[in-house]
Amino acid sequence: MAGEPIEILDVTGIDRALTRIAHEILEHNRGTENLVLIGIRTGGDYLAAELQKKIAEIEGVMVPLGTVDITMYRDDLASRSNLSVGKTDIRFPLGERQVVLVDDVLFTGRTIRAAMDALIDLGRPRNIQLAILIDRGHRELPIRPDYIGRNLPTSRHERIEVAFDEQHVPQAVSLIK
Repeated sequence: MAGEPIEILDVTGIDRALTRIAHEILEHNRGTENLVLIGIRTGGDYLAAELQKKIAEIEGVMVPLGTVDITMYRDDLASRSNLSVGKTDIRFPLGERQVVLVDDVLFTGRTIRAAMDALIDLGRPRNIQLAILIDRGHRELPIRPDYIGRNLPTSRHERIEVAFDEQHVPQAVSLIK
């Protein structure tokens, strides 16, 4: 039985983390030239949209935004019968772009591996960077984030939940023991 959720980040903490990540992305990439954001459906895509807004506030440039669905790239697809396939929506070429892949929670790294496979099938970016709101640890693959909102080591049986409102704006991050 799951315990009571413990709030780790509230809306202000999430906003602060996303603002910091946006600044780090801009600093690392020396601006917005050839920069694109791609969110992993469904959580990463909402956070990528928030990062797009933050970057626009800072730089005055609306960087291209896309969404990738990884369902068909999952390594556990055969063992899961109830997965629905979502839509990948990337309306720009990936060739020679600096892609910032965005997700809400990084755990084993398998979701990120699947997302990179999906992106490579669509083109060859100059590089792929990873922005994560919460890094839980417990990697099973050699994947590490470039931009982290918060490191939150957890046990394997604990869960992290990111709550979004009706407009898909992140409201809270909770730990469920």
